[in-house]
Amino acid sequence: MFEMIPPELLLIVTSVGAVIMGILVMFVRSKASKKPVSAKKIILPPLFMSTGALMFVFEFFRVSPIQIAEALVVGMLFSTVLIWTSKFEVKEDGIYMKQSKAFIFILIGLLAVRLIGKMVLSSTIDVGELSGMFWILAFGMIVPWRVAMYLQYKKIVEKTKSVVPG
Repeated sequence: MFEMIPPELLLIVTSVGAVIMGILVMFVRSKASKKPVSAKKIILPPLFMSTGALMFVFEFFRVSPIQIAEALVVGMLFSTVLIWTSKFEVKEDGIYMKQSKAFIFILIGLLAVRLIGKMVLSSTIDVGELSGMFWILAFGMIVPWRVAMYLQYKKIVEKTKSVVPG
């Protein structure tokens, strides 16, 4: 099915898709910082993203075990930057994500690294495999980040419970 599409066109389409998704993420994150956070809002994105693993049903997207490991390690390294910049603050009506000035620049930087990596690696790795690797990288980045956010959120919830007279 995907083999009929020229690799150059697939590279362009997936790169444009990545830029659009990156812009969408920046927009959603800036809007989300104006609303209180909940455990559900922290946990659901990785669960929704996990449905993307269905891409591996198709041979075109399958990657080798070493490629899986490489993508996961890079994703986890990238997640440290997101973890470092994600902080919460308590306001009267709830717990909010602090709007980090660096967050948008970090997302743009990660997107740029991803696009450059895709262009460089596309000469040696098939576009389908590369797409699978970048999905694994993104999943390997979002899961540790969201786990760290959840743990930080739970700590703040416990702290605010102990502060509020009961």
